[in-house]
Amino acid sequence: MTEFIQALEAFPFLRLALGAGLLASVSCGVVGTFVVTRRMTVVAGSLAHSVLGGIGAAHYLHVVRGWTWLHPLHGALFAALLAAMIIGWVRDRGREREDTVISALWAVGMATGVLFLFRTPGYQADLMTYLFGNIVVVDPGELRLLVGVDVIVLAVVVAFWNPLLAVSYDEEFARLRGVNVPAVTTLLLALTGLAIVTLVAMVGVVMVIALVTLPAATAGRFTRRLSHTMVAAVILTALLTTGGLALSFQADLPTGATTIMLTASVYALAHLVSAGRDRVRRRRP
Repeated sequence: MTEFIQALEAFPFLRLALGAGLLASVSCGVVGTFVVTRRMTVVAGSLAHSVLGGIGAAHYLHVVRGWTWLHPLHGALFAALLAAMIIGWVRDRGREREDTVISALWAVGMATGVLFLFRTPGYQADLMTYLFGNIVVVDPGELRLLVGVDVIVLAVVVAFWNPLLAVSYDEEFARLRGVNVPAVTTLLLALTGLAIVTLVAMVGVVMVIALVTLPAATAGRFTRRLSHTMVAAVILTALLTTGGLALSFQADLPTGATTIMLTASVYALAHLVSAGRDRVRRRRP
């Protein structure tokens, strides 16, 4: 760890990577708690994979068409919000089965991204970066975008806390209390898409869903209130992203994969500890 701390002082790109991980932890911990509580992990997975279409299109326009102002993460944001609106509309009014649309968005988003990246010079390296992440190439512009996403996510959650809470726990009860369930569900999907975009640079499209759900699920085993779970999930995600960056730097391993393996290990350990605690409680007279 000492070597990593010294490297932080010496290399600006590591400081940018650390900042990106900490910023991503905010929206990831907050939204991930809703995702786990609402049991919409599969939907979040579809959103995660559909963003590749936006990334590929934006990258193509940037490189081939000369739209230098357009960043791949801008395309990811657009694709995530579009997919969220489509799923929200299908849940409310669509005649097609929801699981069919979710699967279609998953596949079409990936296919669209691959096609655009294929038509872009040097697509192989870029495809690996977007699929599996490479946080050490984060630039200051991406950090500013992550800050903006965090601000939007926190502002929306604070403004719509009660409706989001009601829909996450009991959709039918929320409807009886007068909550516009379709609108709030679509809002939650949009927030999920935004949180996913913050993690794409770190762990990539393929592994992003693990970092959205596992820290929140781990925190939920030791907390009772949703707000406490969110705070714990944010802190835990920040520790995991920092730890993954440090371990990958010292062992010369891919940061995204290292972070996911660390996250999964912590989740498994938390599951064992929680299960043991529950067995002890059941044995007490």
